[in-house]
Amino acid sequence: MRKTPHRLLALVKLAALLVLPGGALAAPSEPRAPTKEERARYPWLSAERSIRPLGEAIAPPSGYMRVPVEEGSFGAWLRGLPLRPEGTPVRDFRGQELRAGDDASVAAVAELDVGTANLQQCADSIIRLHAEWQWSRGQKERIAYRFTSGHLAAWPRYAAGERARVSGSKVTWVRSGATDGSRASFRAYLDLVFTYAGTLSLATEKQRPGREDVRPGDFFVLGGSPGHAVLVLDVARNAAGERVALLGQGFIPAQDFHVLSPGEDGPWFSLEADTVATPYWQPFPWSSLRRF
Repeated sequence: MRKTPHRLLALVKLAALLVLPGGALAAPSEPRAPTKEERARYPWLSAERSIRPLGEAIAPPSGYMRVPVEEGSFGAWLRGLPLRPEGTPVRDFRGQELRAGDDASVAAVAELDVGTANLQQCADSIIRLHAEWQWSRGQKERIAYRFTSGHLAAWPRYAAGERARVSGSKVTWVRSGATDGSRASFRAYLDLVFTYAGTLSLATEKQRPGREDVRPGDFFVLGGSPGHAVLVLDVARNAAGERVALLGQGFIPAQDFHVLSPGEDGPWFSLEADTVATPYWQPFPWSSLRRF
């Protein structure tokens, strides 16, 4: 992927932030400490971090408006996803830089921890964000994801002290831990899910929306070993009905979740073709669209 000189890319990104629907101008979002409400909605945040909410940091292209989302929905939650300051590089779970802050294929980096193991990759990042949304709205009993084997791993069982014993494709749950519903226990549960879930299990999600119904919170997934998945973070539409989307991904090795860009004209991807092409994988056909 060809990189754009830092100064030129900064100007391109700044222009994208300043233009609102209809061509009006707005001030770009400046990094700031998260509010108390944001720390409740995104409970991994610390007060010391500097963030930019996605919906404030990245404006739609000129002539486009964000599509309506239901209050409290996963899509609405993603619009507030905290981003790190502009120019932040993408780092892996060891802290090594993978892509520079001026990489033309990266529009922004989310303020989301990766962990210390090579676990939170592409499908795992999508699961992580969906689980955090459920946690933040107090519906912890609904946090459950399938392993590639098809077995369901539910957070309430883990919090009650049950642990998965995996032998080949066989999974049994045994009460061998203490009852613990803490955030530390929740992160351990997610690492368990990341170990045994992936693109193959995400691809089995039964909700398969049509291309005219794509909404923030949906995801494209091509299952495989490896496969890949990208999350639809936002959708905007113009008066002609043409749609564009913000897409985000984790990747291999485990690394910062980041907002993608198709290049110098990014960060929005067109949804008008028969496939959605992203920088690091083969194009996603509409048949790969899924919804939790």
